[in-house]
Amino acid sequence: MDALLTEGGTILAAFWMTVRLTAVSALGSLVLGTLLTAMRVAPLGSLRATATAYVTVARNTPLTLVLLFTGLGLGANLGLELSDDIATNNFWLAVIGLTAYTSAFVCEALRSGLNTVPVGQAEAARSLGLGFVRTLALITLPQAFRAVVAPLGSILIALTKNTTIALVVGVAEASVRMRELVETYGDQVIEIFLGFAAGFVLLCLPMGLAFGWLSKRLAVTR
Repeated sequence: MDALLTEGGTILAAFWMTVRLTAVSALGSLVLGTLLTAMRVAPLGSLRATATAYVTVARNTPLTLVLLFTGLGLGANLGLELSDDIATNNFWLAVIGLTAYTSAFVCEALRSGLNTVPVGQAEAARSLGLGFVRTLALITLPQAFRAVVAPLGSILIALTKNTTIALVVGVAEASVRMRELVETYGDQVIEIFLGFAAGFVLLCLPMGLAFGWLSKRLAVTR
């Protein structure tokens, strides 16, 4: 307990880094995942094939390898610099890896949501002169989002826990700080573990409750 009290400031800073990683990666995953979903159902076969290949590869590749690729491949070998500050650059490299990985799961969730929309609605939209993009944006995607609020919440919670792997890119988030505290305060391992576990519970539990409530509130009655 002394370790948690003494290092309280640095622990909060580490959890704040976890929150930032989660928020930015979630936004990027939602945008990229929506784009991939549109490509999966596009009338062009090349777009469907590209999106399908991306989602299949991303979902079946361990996140650790994805982050190693962004950290060592893009950062170290290809020299990708998104900021002059090393810590900030590592942050954005971690965001790229988390986004590339999580967007595949967002895509699959949204695609399953599209399958719940009656085909007749898209056909009616086309009969009114709406093209593919407008039909998707105005008719089918809004309903798909409402249908998959709960799965998207589960993906966000998984993303929050997946930020712990960002340590392979050199981002000092919560799990890195926990390891440092264990090394420094070896006689308080249980207290440190329970403290960090409680921190992640405080992050993830409200999200689960909020998305559960939204899922019931926005449920589409058919």
